[in-house]
Amino acid sequence: MALPQNPDLIHSLARIDGCTIANAIETFDVRLRNTGFTDSNVRCMFDDLPPIVGYAATARVRTADPPMEGTDYLNRTEWWNHILTIPVPRIVVVQDMDNQPGLGAFVGELHVSILLALGCIGVVTNGAVRDLKPIHAEGFQMLAGNVSVSHSYAHVYDFGHVVEVGHMKVAPGDLIHVDTHGAQTIPMEIAAAIPAVAGELTREKEQVIALCRSKNFTVDKIREAIKEMKVHRRAHHHRD
Repeated sequence: MALPQNPDLIHSLARIDGCTIANAIETFDVRLRNTGFTDSNVRCMFDDLPPIVGYAATARVRTADPPMEGTDYLNRTEWWNHILTIPVPRIVVVQDMDNQPGLGAFVGELHVSILLALGCIGVVTNGAVRDLKPIHAEGFQMLAGNVSVSHSYAHVYDFGHVVEVGHMKVAPGDLIHVDTHGAQTIPMEIAAAIPAVAGELTREKEQVIALCRSKNFTVDKIREAIKEMKVHRRAHHHRD
């Protein structure tokens, strides 16, 4: 899979919080503002872990009913080969296809050990996860719809296709940012420009916050500061 592999860019993006990443993406107008990120049906399991950035390895699973063949995900080991076609670092994005997702947990301690060995650093799923304490100790981030004590009939339905998790559509190889706020895809064509734009937006925000906390605060000064910020963002958009 011919995807750009830029460890420095990945590191730079992982130093930025999700909200700032989202703000930076908006300045480029490359997609609708109500797309590209997970909604409230998916939540972060480990708020204290730092942001992660990686390339998506996708799969679709079911947990409520037995598979046609075999018993569980260990019978579809060929999907691990698919994971290895994705550049590192890898983030597994799993869509639970059941009518009511999350009856059983597709990801637990054993599965995470396998995923870590395959170069994965996190998982995003609308389904369930379990074994939170030992997985947290490994530093492996998980965003999920819920927690389930049992894996039930968790099994891989298929893999390597476009999936939808918490309103976010993801294709294999998509660049993804994940933190306590949720997950979002970063369009590849603007990824390299995001750190610089995020830095500008952070400086602008800090200036407005400083003015709000200043003894010289007035409503007129805030209006003027917001106006200047909007002018600057429009100028940035036209420049790019």
